[in-house]
Amino acid sequence: MIENSFLQKVEEHKGIIYKMINLYADDDEDRKDLYQEIIFQSWSAYARFKGDAKFSTWLYKISLNVSLSFLSKKKKQNHITTINPDDYRFESPELSERADWLYRCIRKLTDVDRSIIMLHLDGFDNTEISEMIGLSRNNTNVKLHRIKQQLASLLTGK
Repeated sequence: MIENSFLQKVEEHKGIIYKMINLYADDDEDRKDLYQEIIFQSWSAYARFKGDAKFSTWLYKISLNVSLSFLSKKKKQNHITTINPDDYRFESPELSERADWLYRCIRKLTDVDRSIIMLHLDGFDNTEISEMIGLSRNNTNVKLHRIKQQLASLLTGK
């Protein structure tokens, strides 16, 4: 019963997981590992999900924390390969060239900035973003403004 409920909710919100994987994993093997880790950690925490927040918000927070932890572990192991974000293209056919360019520019941001802008683009308000990221609302507002300016510069090449 509880397993079916969990699987149904994850299926409805799997786009959240795929966004995190595409933003924080560089190759297919890492994407598979990160996907499995997000599912595992989500399932482990599901019994404690009380419904105080939307499931999508809860899953986003877990996906983000697992992704950042995954990156941290990779960096400590010195197994991260350097990639040129300009050469990176998303394999997803539904992304237009403009969206693909936007995602490549977003990958150039810091880990936290990447998370903030993706949450913003997914429609979360600044209060929700600040709660998920662990920043004050004012700090989130300032960071979001600066991120938008930085992306505008990246997108226009200025």
